[in-house]
Amino acid sequence: MTMIEQPLIPAKDVPSDTAGVPTRAQFQTTDDKDMLRAARDLTKGLGEARAGVYWSDMLISTGVGYAGIAGAILSGNLALSAVFGLVAALALYRSLMFIHELTHIHRDALPGFRKGWNLLVGIPLLTPSFMYEGVHTIHHTRTRYGTIEDPEYLPLALMKPWSLPAFVLVAFLAPIALIVRAAILVPLGAIIPPVRTFVWERFSALSINPDFRRKPPKGELSRQVKWQEAGVFVWSWALLASTQVFGWQPLLIALAILSLTAVLNQLRTLVAHLWENEGEPMTVTAQFLDSVNVPPPGPIAEVWAPVGLRYHALHHLMPSMPYHDLPEAHRRLAAEFGAGSTYSGANHSGLLPLVGRIARSTMMR
Repeated sequence: MTMIEQPLIPAKDVPSDTAGVPTRAQFQTTDDKDMLRAARDLTKGLGEARAGVYWSDMLISTGVGYAGIAGAILSGNLALSAVFGLVAALALYRSLMFIHELTHIHRDALPGFRKGWNLLVGIPLLTPSFMYEGVHTIHHTRTRYGTIEDPEYLPLALMKPWSLPAFVLVAFLAPIALIVRAAILVPLGAIIPPVRTFVWERFSALSINPDFRRKPPKGELSRQVKWQEAGVFVWSWALLASTQVFGWQPLLIALAILSLTAVLNQLRTLVAHLWENEGEPMTVTAQFLDSVNVPPPGPIAEVWAPVGLRYHALHHLMPSMPYHDLPEAHRRLAAEFGAGSTYSGANHSGLLPLVGRIARSTMMR
């Protein structure tokens, strides 16, 4: 990897939530071509997914997560179970976020990783990769981001104040909904075509837009759907059958942990964008400025926005950049442009200021 040899000024990397930086509205119809060109030119030498990083990160996170669930179930001490549960929720959250990488890396880049992730994480947690693949890429489509056709966009900053807590808290029900989908709706759909169509259109995508309707799968995705759906069906009934041997407590503890994982992800989603667009098509620069980076200093963002998601705005500039290269890409661009630039306009200081910004916006409605 060739690095650009130029002095770095640490202050340029400090996130900014202050007024005066460029905003989405300024670039709604016109791109900052200098920034886009720099994003291409300054990141040469980056972009190759490293199998050792992906596999080791995913396997360690998954192992810690499942060990944490086992500890929470077996400890017999409420306080210790809570600690094990928190560790499990955070570790499995990181494991789950590799589903985002699967939608962007080239299909041949990491042989076996997609299948391995589905067998170890996607199917056991009833969230196979097909629920994101073919959906998330729409969110990155130039003419659909932030519009009614975007499955992952709602103008949350322009909605009523009660919409924010409702948006986060509904995630508590996600594990139960996934069991119902896999154990009941999937087999019903196998024998009743209208049910199959309904489940596919409404309950087979990790989307937040209630108006989104998923189109039928084609080609390789269709083949992936078949074996992954069979996997979640078998696993969901194995979980339910386990209650007849071990009782309901182990399953309920696991579901509680996964509910916390789902809430963490929903909270991250809440601050992944500024959610200020009212449905108009946007330039790439406007999409970037409507998205959020929470770069260093500070390690906390790596906990609540793992696997590169703390650089979500940068990801919208370079969707195929592997997560392990995003910190270096950010370092180069921040050094090139500095404070007050278009690039700095997407950098924010943390979770709470972002939640506060969106909450204040809703209170003005």
